[in-house]
Amino acid sequence: MAPFREIPVDDPAAHALLEAYFAERTATFPDPAGYRTTFPDPAAFIAPRGVFLVVDVDGAEAVACGGIRRIPSGPAGTTRYEVKHLYVSPEGRGHGLGKALLAELERRAVRFGADEAVLDTNASLTAAGSLYRSTGYVAVEPYNDNPNATHWFGKTLKSSDV
Repeated sequence: MAPFREIPVDDPAAHALLEAYFAERTATFPDPAGYRTTFPDPAAFIAPRGVFLVVDVDGAEAVACGGIRRIPSGPAGTTRYEVKHLYVSPEGRGHGLGKALLAELERRAVRFGADEAVLDTNASLTAAGSLYRSTGYVAVEPYNDNPNATHWFGKTLKSSDV
């Protein structure tokens, strides 16, 4: 299992990964109007409101990142946490890091009291969409107005997932 390191979202390691993620998305985004970059609010990723993790492999600098943050309750009153900025750098891809990181974020959300995890993505991110579907996420109604998103997913979380 890859070592997960909890760090502030504005830590230099997190910031470098987010910059790489935003640069890649900007360069490959299908909408001519462009990808809208928004660095996350550090306060949203402090426990128990949220957490931001990086993945280190073989003592190398961080090669993947992602976070969860508490958002307003779902339509049925469920406690919702949103998965944000799940990213694996090109050198970290193909080793299952995205799946492992997503599972760890879900475990952390359950520890914080989440009943449900939600996320948004863009149809152009086919690998991400496949990851989410293969790990139990299903299409849900849009829960935000993210201009970069074309798909919204949700997953019921269980305490046995801890």
